[in-house]
Amino acid sequence: MLGSRSSGILNVAAREIERSFAARPWGTSRGGACYRESFAIEEISHELKHRPVRPRRPGDRRVERLKTLRAEIEASGGDAHVVTVDVTDLHSIKAAVAHAETEMGTIDILVNNSGVSTTQKLVDVDEEAYDYVMDTNTKGAFFVAQEVGKRMLARARGAAPGTFTGGRIVNVASMAGLKAMSQIGVYAMSKAAVVHMTRSMALEWGRYGINVNAICPGYIDTEINHHHWTTEQGQKLIQMMPRKRIGHPQDLDVVLLMLCANESHFVNGAVIQADDGFAL
Repeated sequence: MLGSRSSGILNVAAREIERSFAARPWGTSRGGACYRESFAIEEISHELKHRPVRPRRPGDRRVERLKTLRAEIEASGGDAHVVTVDVTDLHSIKAAVAHAETEMGTIDILVNNSGVSTTQKLVDVDEEAYDYVMDTNTKGAFFVAQEVGKRMLARARGAAPGTFTGGRIVNVASMAGLKAMSQIGVYAMSKAAVVHMTRSMALEWGRYGINVNAICPGYIDTEINHHHWTTEQGQKLIQMMPRKRIGHPQDLDVVLLMLCANESHFVNGAVIQADDGFAL
């Protein structure tokens, strides 16, 4: 299941992840319902990360894109459901998680990916911009994970119906959470908090069979920022990168699938950089 402030949720049933993970060897390009389900959403969330905008109401365009994705998954034999959620609203989070479990059954895997940013120097950050980023990236990510975590914990303790064979929570942070960067300081602060949040959750929940890990993506070429990489500024940024290249959403597929698989039961509290070495 993935949450994003102005996007939708696709609940990912563990059995779908397991089937796709088992059926596809390492290094395979995007394919299968699980791949499309997980990383078409990843592309949408990265659009939000790099868009210098102020708060606005959830956009119909992004929800429609998720509905199109759902249709593609269903056409290929998969199962998916779209649920709109505002991660800055606790009531919306609780309602969305409850609705997702009603539609798909208990949640065993959460891909927790909410991200927005503004581009400005720290001295120019006002309260509105600060709250916009922190409420979505840190507070929102925490309460989405908490709501799903509560339900996993209840099943693990036998206090709620349903079998429990282990849970997976993957928080999507950023390499900016590991490396100080100019112009996006508040965004970097928010994602650094997600990194430490991941470790704290892993420490408290690991004993119940809930593995909590984080992915820190680097610069990813998406629909919303694709034009930037052809500009003079974009090309200069590419030349600053260790291998003079940017990533693509499918470059993150294997990491996500590994962290969601049953075989990753010994991986807990990990913070995995998928940034081509940029944060070194």
